[in-house]
Amino acid sequence: MRQFVGTICLFLTLLALSGCFHSTHEAQRWTLQPDGVTSFSLSRDGRFALMASTEKGIVLWDLIQNKQLADFGYQDPDKNTVIASQISDNNRYAISATSQNFAVWDLAWGQAEGLWSISDGIIRGLDISNNGQKVLLALSNGKALFVDLGTGRRLEFLAHKDKVNSVSLSPNGKYAMSGGNDHNAFFWDTETGQILNQFTHEHRITRVELHRNGKFAFSADGDDAAIVWDLSTGDAISELQMFQRHANFSTARFSDDGTRLVTGTPGRRVEYWDTQTGDNVGRWLAREQQNTRPPTAVVYDVAIDPTGRVISGTSAGIAQAWIAQEN
Repeated sequence: MRQFVGTICLFLTLLALSGCFHSTHEAQRWTLQPDGVTSFSLSRDGRFALMASTEKGIVLWDLIQNKQLADFGYQDPDKNTVIASQISDNNRYAISATSQNFAVWDLAWGQAEGLWSISDGIIRGLDISNNGQKVLLALSNGKALFVDLGTGRRLEFLAHKDKVNSVSLSPNGKYAMSGGNDHNAFFWDTETGQILNQFTHEHRITRVELHRNGKFAFSADGDDAAIVWDLSTGDAISELQMFQRHANFSTARFSDDGTRLVTGTPGRRVEYWDTQTGDNVGRWLAREQQNTRPPTAVVYDVAIDPTGRVISGTSAGIAQAWIAQEN
């Protein structure tokens, strides 16, 4: 009898936890590439989606009009797999990358700006400035590489002692953040390479993100630490109160005013956070890709639209909109 009661209590606890994972049902869904994609990036306002797939190459969608705006084809002649992409903060440009080369796209004109190769490392992350000329790459050789495509100036940031996993670039291209396997995240000046802040974790850092106006930064490691930082002081503002141990964030983005942070994981989770307290104010499970075994989806990017809805884009080729029921 005691075992039976214990089993019932455990079942009810799991049921309660499962039920409270979803803050609300989805508000909208766009099934854009049913066969799945290898990268998916959203504009800051959640309107535009840039996707890459092995079958169709790189395409740009307008989610408000629900129509394809441009077909860029494949990034390179060999049709190498695009593993990452990012749309500039002002929605004008985008960057996409395979493991060995990257391309810049003019989204307004629907054309390529150029293709550049990397010979001394594997690309693991990227970002691009508003003018489409300044790019930042995370490389497997321990470098964060900043390139001004307009002038040809290159700056190799060498403070990391191991692989760089994630980078973030300010919209004007003047400041960068990088995080790597050496447990360190650095905030630095792209003109001089000078370190402005250093944030140390106990485990390898998997995700960094800058607030668009330079007020805040976010860094998360592969264990249990996910921290919002005040860039003016270098102090921690809050630590995310996570429900699951060993969370691994695949993407993160601040709201425009910096009061909220939205994150995604390789395991379909989309979560919404109060940056001042670290409290979770919304959580959902993205739609899985049906033709995978087991069915799953990686959340490649997240955004917050002008109405406050959280938008997610995943490896399933699906974008979804969510509404958080905040108290």
